Amino acid sequence: MDTLSTLFYVFSAVLLFASFRVITARSTVHAALYLVLAFFNAAGVWMLLQAEFLAIALVLVYVGAVMVLFLFVVMMLDINVDALRQNFWKHFPVAGLVGVLIALEMALVLMTGFTPGPAPQPTPEQVQMGNTKLLGIEMYTHYIYPLQVAAVLLLVAIVAAIALTLRRRKDSRYVNPAEQIRVTKAQRLRVLSIEPVVDRPAAAAQGGEQPTSGGKA
Repeated sequence: MDTLSTLFYVFSAVLLFASFRVITARSTVHAALYLVLAFFNAAGVWMLLQAEFLAIALVLVYVGAVMVLFLFVVMMLDINVDALRQNFWKHFPVAGLVGVLIALEMALVLMTGFTPGPAPQPTPEQVQMGNTKLLGIEMYTHYIYPLQVAAVLLLVAIVAAIALTLRRRKDSRYVNPAEQIRVTKAQRLRVLSIEPVVDRPAAAAQGGEQPTSGGKA
């Protein structure tokens, strides 16, 4: 077994282990970290396939941006994981059925639609252009419509996420800047006229004042 085959099996084994731990880890933060490990090993497999652009894009976009943002959101949100796991076994049969159907469909497509064949040999002009430029030409010419459909789906997902997070909560406190700007001088300062109250001495309050005798009997 050569070095490339050894690296492929190592990356694949770690990738399978990390993917399994993503869905079985009890902590959400641990699941996100295992997903980062899975992305790194997938990038390593793509590097072995000489797809350098896809490997670097996976590390920079998903690991460097998406997963870091997701990890910060998970760590800052106070998510009650125990409440989410209460109905796990209740929905497990339906989830298992959907997972089995997806696995069968993927196996059917991979076994019938992607039979290996001889790889086309690149021309000298294509070799000079490089993988990144060839991938861009292929994506924006032959696959422009699927790319636009994926962009629309991502846009809809972004709008839906914003609409879900902008719901007004009863326990949140916020300040409306427009109301602060419309405040007048009379509303900012109010002068009150209060009558002064003087407390009587303690001795006078208990027995009253005693008159002094200054004349003759």
